[in-house]
Amino acid sequence: MDRHDTIVVGAGILGLAVAREILARRPAERMLVVERESAPAAHQSSHNSGVVHGGVYYAPGSLKARLCVEGAARMVAYCEANAIEVRPIGKLIVALTPGELPALDELERRGRANGVPDLRRLDGDGLRAIEPHAAGIAALHSPATAIADFGAVCRRLAADVAAAGGELRCGWPVCAVTSAAGEIRLRSSTGDAARAARAVFCAGLWSDRLAVLAGADADPRIVPFRGAYRRLRPERQSLVRGLIYPVPDPRLPFLGIHLTPRLDGTVLVGPSALLAGARDAYRPGTVRAADLRDTAAWPGTWRMARRWWRTGLTEARLAASPATFAAAAARYVPAVQTGDLIPAFAGVRAQAVSRDGRLVDDFLIGTTPHAIHVRNAPSPAATSALALASLIADQADQLS
Repeated sequence: MDRHDTIVVGAGILGLAVAREILARRPAERMLVVERESAPAAHQSSHNSGVVHGGVYYAPGSLKARLCVEGAARMVAYCEANAIEVRPIGKLIVALTPGELPALDELERRGRANGVPDLRRLDGDGLRAIEPHAAGIAALHSPATAIADFGAVCRRLAADVAAAGGELRCGWPVCAVTSAAGEIRLRSSTGDAARAARAVFCAGLWSDRLAVLAGADADPRIVPFRGAYRRLRPERQSLVRGLIYPVPDPRLPFLGIHLTPRLDGTVLVGPSALLAGARDAYRPGTVRAADLRDTAAWPGTWRMARRWWRTGLTEARLAASPATFAAAAARYVPAVQTGDLIPAFAGVRAQAVSRDGRLVDDFLIGTTPHAIHVRNAPSPAATSALALASLIADQADQLS
């Protein structure tokens, strides 16, 4: 059985960033990164909008608030240093009605408390000076908010890990975790095994199952949400210059239908947020019995559903009806019509839901003997990855 100093489970953007950070601190580290899929970054790290978030939304003092602004600056610097395309195109968070102004005020307070650079408040004329086709009576403008190629970031991080002496093994789904005699042992469903002084689990959609295998509490559980995007037809992309977002419901960790230019010039619209029947439900209707059973058996799922059933119906209509999807986008860019949208892609959000039905909003990190578990790391985890990796590496040092 192979012996390592550290095993990182999960080769998404966060797992790779953690491995890179630990190797930078300990050049002699015997590092192994294992990944269940056949290649790195197969899930959330490659199925996202590519936004490097500014840090406006998050409650001051939370991990997201602490790490997003720092993480964004570090991510932009990393991209620039490694010739990875990154472009600050700015974000508008738009209030459509007077009733949304108090929530916009709160976002402005949070953004300033979090140190979001160059944040400014705009009236209707000011926001249309930036986005001539947009509606709204007021907005927050975060000019430093950027877009980047997170797939390229993952490839560079993997190269950094390899250059520092780390090993990456794909097709290595962990199925057993044991801890004994001052070390942790992992076994894969292919029959391979490895052991180390410590492990860091950055397993995203499978983080809860691996934490439980290692002896952690089942609370919270990952409940997958499928987010489908559409995109504007090429001839309509000029309707949008930068990122246009709604004022979100502060009770939910989702941001609503927004319009997002990408580096290749396409403009994404979405995503929806629909409870999924599988943790890899990238295609409509994908259902896996084990995933559906885990979601249905979790008391928090039903408590969440009882509280948010109206929101769930709205999301179901968005997923089923292109006209409803277009109407949601047209609230912010009135020129958008149903025929302007064509299907793009879908992502699956690994959303932690507590036993009491609460959707966990902040990053959540736990421990078991000889191991650290990232139990909740949805957006802005990609933005925050380098800063979050430093925090996790600090905690891993305490396991030594």
